[in-house]
Amino acid sequence: MQQASNDEIDLAALFQALWAQKLLITLVTLSVGMLALAYAFLTTPEYQVQSVVRPAAIKDLDALNRTGVYELTPEQAMQRVGASLDSYDSRLGFFRANQGLFEALRQPNRSLEQTFENFNKQAFKMLQPDSKKTDNLSAYVGVQLTYPQGVDGVALLNGLVGYVVQRERERIADDFTVVIQNHLAQLDSKMAAARASYEAIKEARIAELLEADNLKRAELQDELKALRQQLKTHRDNRIAQLDEAVRIAKALDILKPTTPSALAEVGRVSQGSVIRTEVNNQQIPLYFMGSEALEAERAALRQRRSDDFTEPRIAQIAKELKLLENNRQVEILNKRENQDLFLKDLAIWREEAAQLRSLAIDASNLKLVSVDQVAIEPLSPIKPKKALILALGLVLGGMLGLFIALIRHMMRREPAALSLSAGAIS
Repeated sequence: MQQASNDEIDLAALFQALWAQKLLITLVTLSVGMLALAYAFLTTPEYQVQSVVRPAAIKDLDALNRTGVYELTPEQAMQRVGASLDSYDSRLGFFRANQGLFEALRQPNRSLEQTFENFNKQAFKMLQPDSKKTDNLSAYVGVQLTYPQGVDGVALLNGLVGYVVQRERERIADDFTVVIQNHLAQLDSKMAAARASYEAIKEARIAELLEADNLKRAELQDELKALRQQLKTHRDNRIAQLDEAVRIAKALDILKPTTPSALAEVGRVSQGSVIRTEVNNQQIPLYFMGSEALEAERAALRQRRSDDFTEPRIAQIAKELKLLENNRQVEILNKRENQDLFLKDLAIWREEAAQLRSLAIDASNLKLVSVDQVAIEPLSPIKPKKALILALGLVLGGMLGLFIALIRHMMRREPAALSLSAGAIS
């Protein structure tokens, strides 16, 4: 009971001691509060703005997609703009084009580029929906900018968004131009290849036709030579036969043409008019023609210079050789001036190339994204929070004042306790 009474007395004494030092506690609390208030008012305020873009309507990109050579969905366009907003290169490009907006950030010992480097790391924050959500209604890309007082953050952020969108328009226009140029180059390559192929095919066809003519000509000449040799052999054989028949006819004293039966009746006396008819199924020997006729035929054969007229095929061969002197197909192929008329797919490629050259897009009117939220002037800074800082200053000041008062009380009690102990001992 005595110990509990002492504790109550000590607590009461402690309260009385602290109350006795209320002025000190109040002064410390007010001092710390004033310091906090000075910090709140002297610290440069920081503001925060943000801009959000969403996918554009399908109709906004219809003109680009209808060209058939470049396809871009609204989601892809928004992703491109978002990636460019997050790109350091895009932000640096905007900074270099609008250095006046960053002039307030300049520091004595840093270049403007170094100042922007530090500002870029701390000021920008990308805003994106939760990746776990698949609802297209939540698709957006945003940029949040935190900037100190003196910087026109609204103009800076809206300018950055406009700069990025315009830059992506120019990139799409450049990509569109490159795609068309690549298609045109591919078509030109196809047409050049088709022309080269046509020339090769034409030359091969001409060579084939000429080769066929040369082969046919050689075959006809060989046939003509063989026929003439055959006719000459037949003539020589005929002359040999006539020589033999002439000798036999002279031996039999047959001058005029006769027959075997007529030859048998030689020397008989005929009475009245007699008509002889001879039926014989055997060939009459040549010498019955009589030596005069045989010699006349032999002389004619020996004087003959050519046997061509005796064989109709020789005239036909001469006709065919004459026709082979000029190949009309080769002449027509060589006289072709506009070879493009004979290329089957060339007209299709030319039409496609003409369509590609006529394609054009106005990138300045190309709406890539829909700006759902533009940056507007904030009503109040996000830093410093003056009321909170003042409240924390007062709380910390009060705690510091109480701590100082408590220390002073403890230091005063210690000499008194030592004095009491010394009196009790004496």
